[in-house]
Amino acid sequence: MSDDPKQQVDEKTARSTSKGSRSSNRGVVTGVLSAVVILAAGGGAVAATSMMPEPSGGTTLDIRQADVPAGRAVGVCPEPARLVNGTVVGTDADFSPVSTTASSALNAVVLSNPAGTVPGSKVTSLGGGSVAEIAKAPTSTPTPTAGPPVLAAGVASISPVTSPAVVQADPLGNEQASLAANLSYSATDGDLRGLASAQCRAPGNDAWILGANTAVGRTAVLNLSNASETPATVNLDLFGYQGQIQAPGARGLLVAPGTTRSVNLAGLAPGESQLAVHVRSTGGPVAGTIQQSVLRGLAPGGVEYLSPGTGPSNLQVMSGVDIQDPAASKALAGKSGFADAVPALQIAVPGSTDAVVQVSLYGANGERKIPSGGVVTVKGGSVATVNLDGVPAGNYTVKASSDVSFVASTRITRGAKAEEATDFAWSPSSARLGSQHLVAVPRDGQRFLSFGVPEGRGTVSYAPVTADGTVGKAVDVDMSGGTTSLIELPAKSGDALVAGYIVSASGDPIYGALLLGKQGRSDVSVVAIQDAAAGLEKVPVSVGY
Repeated sequence: MSDDPKQQVDEKTARSTSKGSRSSNRGVVTGVLSAVVILAAGGGAVAATSMMPEPSGGTTLDIRQADVPAGRAVGVCPEPARLVNGTVVGTDADFSPVSTTASSALNAVVLSNPAGTVPGSKVTSLGGGSVAEIAKAPTSTPTPTAGPPVLAAGVASISPVTSPAVVQADPLGNEQASLAANLSYSATDGDLRGLASAQCRAPGNDAWILGANTAVGRTAVLNLSNASETPATVNLDLFGYQGQIQAPGARGLLVAPGTTRSVNLAGLAPGESQLAVHVRSTGGPVAGTIQQSVLRGLAPGGVEYLSPGTGPSNLQVMSGVDIQDPAASKALAGKSGFADAVPALQIAVPGSTDAVVQVSLYGANGERKIPSGGVVTVKGGSVATVNLDGVPAGNYTVKASSDVSFVASTRITRGAKAEEATDFAWSPSSARLGSQHLVAVPRDGQRFLSFGVPEGRGTVSYAPVTADGTVGKAVDVDMSGGTTSLIELPAKSGDALVAGYIVSASGDPIYGALLLGKQGRSDVSVVAIQDAAAGLEKVPVSVGY
């Protein structure tokens, strides 16, 4: 309890209550976790006072908003793709080396406050060991002055990457730092040929991942990383075409602090061509991604990181859905083993109520009709797939809505010949864009920003952040409702390499994604634009008797 007289109850009454215990967390503490500690302490006080006789003259104090200190910004990055060794025995995956051409890179960007001060930031191993420094902790924090903000950035690039990493930045002026990091993997030979990319995500206790496949020739490995100092116990809820899958080995998975646990999903749900995974943890928060790969006989079918999308909702939107020539896709899908080589929307309904889902598709010139009709009924507790074959080539935004909550993700494919390597990617559902989203991009390859406005009208702006920490001039793009814009990103801004972009949107809801590829190859990957940094948070605290 605070010593501040404004927050003390009557001294005599206070002596009659029992003392509340204090708890601490030496791990990565966020503003949300701080709020939980405050509320837990408040709950203890209410329980203690409720056992006392009610005084004759009760006093009611106004509920006040208490500031919660901003926490450290954290992004947990998966390790580069690795080949699963041998057949499935149990669930824990065993790996072997990948191809000789495999390469990986981690690119991290930390944004300054409006006065141009970059917070102390670094890249570490999961166990806390130092990997690279992004920016030193400032000796002072200048107060922003009136006028336009003067932004700068700290940038780090690490290659090759051999293990999971943690990117973290300290708060400035009780505001959480804006941080983004991208891990990219590519190979031109071997069973894991293709391109895979993932944004380094903040750990959490609840996430949905769609797009997993454990059918013949498909390998799905769930990687759970715990960057905290608290053990995490993870429970997995698995959903397939016929409903929820009962797998005893999916409960009580222990992930020790500073470690990653790899779970081969074929050991829990074999032969599932459409698998949704709900990851729930208690104790320490975890960051989860699925390494999904395809091998059709001797022909590599691609590799990708499946990342969590937004949670169950009545509306799900996915951008960056780049569809190739429909005739080539149809011809390829007709061959044995290539049924999943077509673009498709996957939907999972967590509850027991069936969902009637309306699907809309928006391209550069407006809404496009879906050949299947655009309406699908998905049974409660199951997963369904809506094929998007027959849709003209182009870049699209997919909107799905229902009166029952659901989760969704969209698959895109590359390659037209069965005897050659193909690749695929999944665009998870994302939140509406707001102010100052930071997007880290790989240093090489083709990079595009894809923005979609399902309805109304909006404006999106994007400004480059270069490797020397300079923030360039923003470009504004006005967008009409029902359209999608694809913007190719240059490798350089001026004489410096581009490391990332600051993206903001205004007007009606706009959604965005980063679309990646390699010139002259079928490689493809999609990364949804993540939420902007959280600012100062407040929680209601009531004091009275």
